Amino acid sequence: MTILGISAFYHDSAAALIRNGEILAAAQEERFTRIKHDPAFPANAVRFCLDYSGMTLDKVDAIVFYDKPLLKFERLLETYYGFSPRGLKSFLTSIPVWLKEKMFLKRMLHEELEKIGNYNKRKAKLLFPEHHLSHAASAYYPSPYQDAAILTIDGVGEWATASICYGKGNQMTILKELRFPHSLGLLYSAVTYYCGFKVNSGEYKLMGLAPYGNHGSAQVARFVDLIRNELIEIKPDGSIWLNQEYFNYATGLRMVFDDKWEQLLGFKRRESESLLEQIHCDFALAIQEITEEVVIKMAEEAKRLTGSKNLCMAGGVALNCVANGKLQKTSIFENIYIQPAAGDAGGALGAALAAYYIYFNQERNPTPNTLDEMHGSYLGPEYSDLEVKQMAKKYDANYQYFGNFEELAAETAQLLSEGNVIGWFQGRMEFGPRALGGRSILGDARNPEMQKKLNLKIKYREGFRPFAPSVLAEDVEEYFECETPSPYMLLVHGVNKKRRTVFPDNYEQLPMMEKLYFLRSDLPSITHIDYSARIQTVHQETNPRYWTLINEFKKQTGYGVIVNTSFNVRGEPIVCTPEDAYKCLMRTEMDYLVVGNFIFDKKFQPKWTESESWKDEYKLD
Repeated sequence: MTILGISAFYHDSAAALIRNGEILAAAQEERFTRIKHDPAFPANAVRFCLDYSGMTLDKVDAIVFYDKPLLKFERLLETYYGFSPRGLKSFLTSIPVWLKEKMFLKRMLHEELEKIGNYNKRKAKLLFPEHHLSHAASAYYPSPYQDAAILTIDGVGEWATASICYGKGNQMTILKELRFPHSLGLLYSAVTYYCGFKVNSGEYKLMGLAPYGNHGSAQVARFVDLIRNELIEIKPDGSIWLNQEYFNYATGLRMVFDDKWEQLLGFKRRESESLLEQIHCDFALAIQEITEEVVIKMAEEAKRLTGSKNLCMAGGVALNCVANGKLQKTSIFENIYIQPAAGDAGGALGAALAAYYIYFNQERNPTPNTLDEMHGSYLGPEYSDLEVKQMAKKYDANYQYFGNFEELAAETAQLLSEGNVIGWFQGRMEFGPRALGGRSILGDARNPEMQKKLNLKIKYREGFRPFAPSVLAEDVEEYFECETPSPYMLLVHGVNKKRRTVFPDNYEQLPMMEKLYFLRSDLPSITHIDYSARIQTVHQETNPRYWTLINEFKKQTGYGVIVNTSFNVRGEPIVCTPEDAYKCLMRTEMDYLVVGNFIFDKKFQPKWTESESWKDEYKLD
């Protein structure tokens, strides 16, 4: 039985294909179109999934869309009615689009699928699970657990903004839902907006900014009190109530009422790209603390309702790896599994899995004592030596080819130890927002200049943003206060105390950038300013090439850990093809590119004559 899952028309469109419950292929549309968070119908991703799996649409048993459009339309109408006469402008903007297009989504899907070919709409079985059911399925079914509590938290689906489910065998039961307009995800996005970052993209930045807040300071305490007393009411079970007098997302074209927030908080909304000040850091820390409290309370309620020792998580808020790390430390659950594509892209996979196990009632046999069924999340395209050579011919690029991968790994490890920044392009592309050693930019974590170099000369992004370590799975406890696998970079834990440098007495009073460049450990480029790190454990069984490289680096330097960041510049999706990777090499101050067994040395490449700058091609995120 073969099932195609699709998510589209909001953000992070994607497609996924499963056969007899096994995940064969999955990819986001943005990687093909080069439009970050592309919401369009994922035609390219669908074609890839079919081609990679040797399938055509007429051989697919079901096509599953990740939410219920009519239920979402019902929510829009009821919300506008409930808030009227507020929101008239938004109503006049959005409702005609729904009446013209989204109300007839089934027809739109048929038309788009017919363009791909080999599609018979009379034979096709189209299914529409609810949004949060798709999220829950994406986390539970690939997990190694026979039963689990399932917690999903995001902005909003149809009505639900969070859910608690119980999974056992091949079935899931929805136990509790939080409903719009009360949403932890939308609260976090509202603060993202007020701090000058882009909604649905800048939430990562807000999370990275929070540790620059002064812990225990009067200003952070004041913000926490204001949020609690004016913006949100937190119930014992983790459900929340948001004061809609301060929010405009339900019916407006902005997240919040700027003037009311300014009056409440005592500072204006930060303009995009303007100077970050301590007040923004403190506000980011306050909302992060509130978020962690709510997530932990929801998890406690999930434990109470299910009694399970296992927890599965999905939804956009599940990408808040700081909250995840705090939750893990509570030991509410013995085991926690987080879907690596936890956002809307993963909904495509969850929709397909929900159809297979629930609608078609297929048997589920998870493999215990394994990571999961996600194949390391390496589910995207891969490219042959011939295709790399064709790309090199197109750009008259110079390269060195290694017939032996171990020799290439040794050469790359030495280049890293010498302070070079290397684009690393190997095997299948990752599914989800994290680069995990398939499409990564690498550096030496010991190098005190590496964070600054990567941010300002390679990624061209804000200097405060931290970088993640990739560490050999068997060595993780040598470097970090982490006792469990973290293969998807979704857990934040502390750097081991023996590796830390003691803060000076006046550290909390230092300006933001002085805090940033204080050498906090013997791994300064991956140690965030609160001694934390967003950890990726690298496992030989899921990515043998990346593991071999890091192991070779360990042989040469004594350190089994390197810097890993996504292979892209700011505003660009992660690279997909060898050509994308070569362009990124030539447009930045990267030193080397390694594609498969090929090494491209930037010094020996022909002069880059491209007239179009990446800054013109990609919008800032």
